[in-house]
Amino acid sequence: MSVPFDQLPGMIWFDGKLVPGPEARIHVLTHGLHYASAVFEGERAYGGEIFKSTEHSERLKNSAKILDFEIPYSVSEIDAAKRLVIEKNGMPDSYVRAIAWRGSEQLGVSAQNNAIHLAIAAWQWPSYFDPEQRLKGIKLDLAEYRRPDPRTAPCLAKAAGLYMICTVSKHRAERRGFADAMMLDWEGRVAECTGANIFFVKDGKIHTPIADCFLDGITRRTVIDLAKRRGFEVIERRIMPDELSNFSECFITGTAAEVTAVAQIDTWNFNPGGITKQLMDDYTAEVQPKSRAA
Repeated sequence: MSVPFDQLPGMIWFDGKLVPGPEARIHVLTHGLHYASAVFEGERAYGGEIFKSTEHSERLKNSAKILDFEIPYSVSEIDAAKRLVIEKNGMPDSYVRAIAWRGSEQLGVSAQNNAIHLAIAAWQWPSYFDPEQRLKGIKLDLAEYRRPDPRTAPCLAKAAGLYMICTVSKHRAERRGFADAMMLDWEGRVAECTGANIFFVKDGKIHTPIADCFLDGITRRTVIDLAKRRGFEVIERRIMPDELSNFSECFITGTAAEVTAVAQIDTWNFNPGGITKQLMDDYTAEVQPKSRAA
């Protein structure tokens, strides 16, 4: 049986100092818990270096601003705290989670005077999906809930509240025998998966939805750059579900998922092929410190 996360050994950076993981606690009347006034980042360390750490820290700060609060640490301070966490825990290859939230001074919709907290943890998380399925291709359900209209939610923030429908959708997918679920947007167009961006291949060209109602993921942008370096044309456009039968390959990207092939979405089937495999290999090379320093 795995150790519960609240009992994991090691140190967590909490409001400027390292504390033992089991002691990193908050009050039950914390605003971030009741009203989802929290933002976070998921990052990976490879060989002791967090991939694109500063981009993640900048996005964390920006997400907080979108939710109308200011994280009381600079980007460089957040970067340094993340490095300290992986060093002190002896985890050169790990998943890193930074989270900022409104505290417990007030509990109501309005909480302008609440303190803003920041915590950073790291743990071992080798692969979001079964490693044997990553190249063979995972199976995705079609989510019941849709990504909201950007006029109705702060879609460009990596905000905790936006993941509520993702959890519901992923649970439903897993109960139905799928690894994850693909979500449509509010107008019925292809959007993303519950925690990853999605790409398709047709006639040697790569197609991906426009990221205007969901996060333009850091891994997404990295893979687009890698594809262009290889000379692949990347087309960002609106994609309707009835187009899926026309694509030959499909893959998803994310910090946790990295690059993972998709074999099936609902009733649509794909054949993980050369472009997907090439980008999986290129991404693996890109995140290694020695590769970027070469």
